[in-house]
Amino acid sequence: MSAPTSPADLYRHSLRLLLDKDIAAWVALFAEDAVMEFPFAPDGMPRRLEGKEAIAAYMRPYPDHIDLHDFPDVRIHRTTDPRTVVVEMRGVGLLVESGAPFDMTYVAVVTVRDGRISSYRDYWNPLAVQASGTGFTGGAR
Repeated sequence: MSAPTSPADLYRHSLRLLLDKDIAAWVALFAEDAVMEFPFAPDGMPRRLEGKEAIAAYMRPYPDHIDLHDFPDVRIHRTTDPRTVVVEMRGVGLLVESGAPFDMTYVAVVTVRDGRISSYRDYWNPLAVQASGTGFTGGAR
């Protein structure tokens, strides 16, 4: 089965892949020249990843730090650009190292080109995970 191509369906598919902890398949949804940005990243953390390989390297350790169980509140808003959606959501699970609850709210602006994610701006609070002591500040994207 091929991946969906509408921005909303592609994003919903990406969330299923994250819950399955299939980071390789999640990264495969990105264009080779995709850009992932974290506008609220603290000093010393990446604010911009350029290219699929950089995104893959950043996300590869995600399941070792955050065990996602669900995205209970996902709202996808279409924009005047049919290639772009704005997503409000919540990710819940556990922090792997401590077993502490993980509950994060996200807002993402996602643009799709030719059936692949070309731009992903992730507006979340990396300080919340940083304070948990996991050392990982990668978002759910």
